[in-house]
Amino acid sequence: MAWGAALGGVFGCLLPYLLGYWRFHWSWPYGAAAVTGGALLVGLGLVPIVLAFVAFVRAGGTPVPVAAPARLVVSGLYRHVRNPIYVGFLVVLAGQALLFGSAGLVVYAAVAWCVVAVAVRFYEQPRLARRFGAGYERYRHAVPAWIPRLHPWTASSAATFRR
Repeated sequence: MAWGAALGGVFGCLLPYLLGYWRFHWSWPYGAAAVTGGALLVGLGLVPIVLAFVAFVRAGGTPVPVAAPARLVVSGLYRHVRNPIYVGFLVVLAGQALLFGSAGLVVYAAVAWCVVAVAVRFYEQPRLARRFGAGYERYRHAVPAWIPRLHPWTASSAATFRR
């Protein structure tokens, strides 16, 4: 949990603050709606992050590769989207952009998404494919990476997802 809080705190709070993106740029009364909407998005984005961490802990591990669970996590939000932590993080950044009225945070979120998408494509997916084989490939083809599916995917057998 400390790893997630530290990583999220650095890239989701400290860095945007140090870059000067955490300054309100709204004029009232329109700013009240933007601030409220932004705060709601920040809160909404935290939900999948927390739920995904809980799913990893229940599976006997963490999202950190060195402490990953022995089985592929395909429960909870992972039945709807393959990357709920990253999706939640991007929703938090979008909420901050709206909250502060910051075009810089929109650019920051876009760059963050590009970096994460490259890491997922060229590091995480190959690593999971090597570790979990055909089971992961079936999961990857059935569950979208970024836009959650409305109806949860169900695995035919959880045993196919062990290392």
